[in-house]
Amino acid sequence: MTAPGTTPVMAQYLAAKEQHRDALLFFRMGDFYELFFEDAKTAAGALDIALTKRGQHLGEDISMAGVPAHSADAYIAKLVRKGFKIAICDQTEDAAEARKRGSKSVVRRDVVRIITPGTLTEEALLDPRHASRLAALAFTAGGLEAALAWADVSTGEFAVMEAPIQRLIDEASALSIGELVIVDSDLDKASAKAIAAVSGSVTPRPAKSADAKAAARTLELGFGVQTLDGFGAFGKAELTALGLVYDYISLTQAGLAPRLTPPKRVETSGIMAIDATTRVSLELDRSQRGTREGSLLAAIDRTRTAAGGRMLAERIGRPLLDLGVIKDRLNAIEYLIGASDQRCEVRDTLSQIPDVSRALSRLELGRGGPRDLRALAIALIEGDQISARLPLDLPVELAVAQKHLGLIHQPALAALAHRLIAMIVPEPGLLTRDGGFVATGFDPVLDEIRLLSTNARQVVANLQAEVCEQAGLPLKIRNNAVLGFFIEATPKQGEALMCPPLNALFIHRQTTASAIRFTNQRLMELDGQIARASERALARELELWNEALAEVVRQSSALRAAGDALATLDVAAGLAEWAVETDATRPLLDDGLGFDVRGGRHPVVEAVLRKSGEVFTSNACHLDGAGSTAPRLTLITGPNMAGKSTYLRQNALLAILAQAGSYVPAEALNMGLVDRIFSRVGASDDLSKGRSTFMVEMVETATILNRAGPRAFVILDEIGRGTSTYDGLAIAWAVAEHLHDSNQCRALFATHYHELTALAERLPACGNASLRAKEWKGDLVFLHEVVEGAADRSYGVQVAKLAGLPSSAVARAKSVLNRLEKAQNNGRPGALDDLPLFAATNPAPETVATPSTLEQALLDLDPDQLTPREALDFVYALKKML
Repeated sequence: MTAPGTTPVMAQYLAAKEQHRDALLFFRMGDFYELFFEDAKTAAGALDIALTKRGQHLGEDISMAGVPAHSADAYIAKLVRKGFKIAICDQTEDAAEARKRGSKSVVRRDVVRIITPGTLTEEALLDPRHASRLAALAFTAGGLEAALAWADVSTGEFAVMEAPIQRLIDEASALSIGELVIVDSDLDKASAKAIAAVSGSVTPRPAKSADAKAAARTLELGFGVQTLDGFGAFGKAELTALGLVYDYISLTQAGLAPRLTPPKRVETSGIMAIDATTRVSLELDRSQRGTREGSLLAAIDRTRTAAGGRMLAERIGRPLLDLGVIKDRLNAIEYLIGASDQRCEVRDTLSQIPDVSRALSRLELGRGGPRDLRALAIALIEGDQISARLPLDLPVELAVAQKHLGLIHQPALAALAHRLIAMIVPEPGLLTRDGGFVATGFDPVLDEIRLLSTNARQVVANLQAEVCEQAGLPLKIRNNAVLGFFIEATPKQGEALMCPPLNALFIHRQTTASAIRFTNQRLMELDGQIARASERALARELELWNEALAEVVRQSSALRAAGDALATLDVAAGLAEWAVETDATRPLLDDGLGFDVRGGRHPVVEAVLRKSGEVFTSNACHLDGAGSTAPRLTLITGPNMAGKSTYLRQNALLAILAQAGSYVPAEALNMGLVDRIFSRVGASDDLSKGRSTFMVEMVETATILNRAGPRAFVILDEIGRGTSTYDGLAIAWAVAEHLHDSNQCRALFATHYHELTALAERLPACGNASLRAKEWKGDLVFLHEVVEGAADRSYGVQVAKLAGLPSSAVARAKSVLNRLEKAQNNGRPGALDDLPLFAATNPAPETVATPSTLEQALLDLDPDQLTPREALDFVYALKKML
């Protein structure tokens, strides 16, 4: 019930806010969206806009903040990125219609859209090359497995999968989930919290929403079928998850039915498993700084369309286990590499093609504009040209794409394309309600109405000259939305017009601070005529719009197929272009357990080096899961900064690229399919969960040892470094043995514990490799070459010197290292106690003496590396220094 003294407008606002308590309510008032009370305070802080006060409610000031309606998208995008939900309460009638109900009637307003992180469709709010998905999670009766359903409202995608919860977490990390819907009673489950961390924004729903039978009925009604059997055999959890997604989208679209493709069941058995930690470590689509630049996707993306960019991201994020499909993708790339002229022509045409799927979804949801119609027309016409350039004898993937593009030749779709291109002006406005988007000459009826309006404006110009002559004054005829056409005079001119005899010709309408406004009989008649002509013109344009829109909706399946075909061509042509640029080669894949790389390169690091004119040092990698010709576990030693982490990651990326259906940056790659990849590279803590760097390292390592099977590919870096030397060595030793004996997977294990290299003699499927480095005139030179065998030492002190440690600290480190090595060689592991670490402290930095030439020569000397002849020469050299 409205409180006494509440204004009609405020009562309208409060009623809308009551229905959307969890959202910031954007309340349309004229040219602004206003926010009130707590919403205003929240928005002002988040957007850094002014917070004001106007009037009172229940005795307290009403906080108020607002943004211009014409630029609201930018503010809404900022709020959505921060996790807020936005309810758009718009005017659903104009002031003239409201006045018909009474002079004090308030313009009707309704919530027409709820914008959430997972239900974005507006072009200004979306990343063109990034999917925007809403997901829902539902558990099976036992709780051991769950179903994850997702939809991309901007493209119509709708799918579901059922799997153990940990596998769903892996998949969720690849889906770009902007918002997760989950039943509130499931929020306490640890597994739900884990997947919620992947999704970013969580929206709880009441338990009554989790009903499989009700979900099935809702989906059947929504897709106009009597049973869902034609779409797949869905379990209860899958139906519940699908229903949660569909119901939530309906809610956010303010009652409009979701426009989604029929639900598709996805089998996890056909996809390589990559967990969230590994995705971050390998920087598949985002660098560890959170930017696209520096990622694998950015390095290889040569697509020309937004849809192609999204499809490529999907392929990289979810590599396949189906050899047949992978080979089809590789065949398409191979063909386009050979057909360079066709590839260039196709890519040039693709660069002109707008985003079909997103334009179509906006139109189906009633939020599209003239630009979306024209985008579809351009895509169809340009797609037809691409289809005409391709020959009939094509590899399977390209042949399927050409078949879908061939739908454009069908009479209905061809007629639609030409109708739309003729109908919409080359540069239409954003909104249909503004009119002016239908081209002159397209519709004779509209042209006739517009001619009347044009002539009327010429009459206004003639009437202004006549009015000036009658009054003997330089008057102006102006127009605004409230008064229509009127004669404007200065206050002094107005006094003359209101006196006889001119007051008989001029009718006073309004007085303002700077002007007095009049009309006359002819102007009132003309005003009505022009207003009716404009209304009739807009009405006719909207009639033509609705006809075109209805035809687009009828042809939506063919349009989506054409859009997907264009994206497929774009991905294949883009990967072919990248392969040519980087001299990438076609990988050879089979069902075996081998991993044989010759001349492999890291695609991201190589791209960076190429820009500066440097050359990446390629390296081989030989692993054999069967343990016949090469070790399946290789221990890698060598100095820091020599390239161990790069080497580890590049081999994992080669496997991902190959199974995504891409060429790889290597001279050759022969590999058996990898069913999951694990990466434990790099150090970080997790303060939010109270985990130290070492604890995070151990949790990630435990995940690998518990989940990796014979077909997995594992890369590990410096396990055990976060604790004491002996603890760390013991853990690293046990991890290596477990990978070899229990997991039996292909693995690369980088370590500074040189004691581990002895495992190569104890474990039959274990080998050693190292990164080469040399000392030259007291400095360390990295060769970035991987060779068989263990490294002789870690060169840690030399790396410390390169990092800029003071020379006194470097000299002290060398002294301590020499003592430790001698003690170890003499069988005295407790010799640390003999070191005068505190008795011989260094002087303050400002008084540190630089070692003499003689001292430095002795410090740099490694006696174990000298031949007898070199030792004698060194003695003579020392004598000369005295």
